[in-house]
Amino acid sequence: MLASHIRPGVSTAELDKLVHDFIKDHGAYPGFLGYNDFPNSICASVNSAVVHGIPNRDPLQEGDIVSVDIGVVKDGYWGDSAFTFGVGEIAPEVIKLLRVTRECLDLAIAKAVAGNRIGDIGNAVQTHAEDNGFGVVRELVGHGVGINLHEAPEVPNYGRKGSGPVLQEGWVLAIEPMINLGTRNVRQLKDGWTIQTTDGKPSAHFEHTVVVRKNNAEVLSSFKEVDLVLNNNK
Repeated sequence: MLASHIRPGVSTAELDKLVHDFIKDHGAYPGFLGYNDFPNSICASVNSAVVHGIPNRDPLQEGDIVSVDIGVVKDGYWGDSAFTFGVGEIAPEVIKLLRVTRECLDLAIAKAVAGNRIGDIGNAVQTHAEDNGFGVVRELVGHGVGINLHEAPEVPNYGRKGSGPVLQEGWVLAIEPMINLGTRNVRQLKDGWTIQTTDGKPSAHFEHTVVVRKNNAEVLSSFKEVDLVLNNNK
């Protein structure tokens, strides 16, 4: 739904209202709303904002990117997913950033099988991102998810192969690479929420909720519908 509305001139506040109404209309609750006093239903992080951006009325501009992170509570359980959208035509190096970040997510998910370790997931992200010259955010991590938004274990986007807890079949994880075009360093803005790159360069963020299984992770969230809209809009 959201993919069809992201274009130059639309504000993230408008996107927030669309998401809020869509979730409520489908018998669920926008979990981010009021979570630790967060004021909105989505996190909308534009350009150099990495995550936790607060929606506002500033219109999106041609060439921007916006990460939209959404948490939904339905029947007592959380789902958590994020996608970074290009607004109109974006620069080639930013196209590459989005592609590589999404590839990092796919590579991480491939490691989310029983018997592997948390460090295998993080190493897959870190290696691919750094091999492409990008910075990997370390201060923020993925996490377990279920009846609460943030559960054990933490799932960093960096690490050594074979390190950390052994992945158990049935664990549900939110895996979410946060990759910067420049330095990996970030800072928190005065609004108490928004995390921004220290060099002001763009950051991308993709996230799936997955279940650890014996042979292949089971991905509970989906980008297929988003891709369908984006491909039709080309």
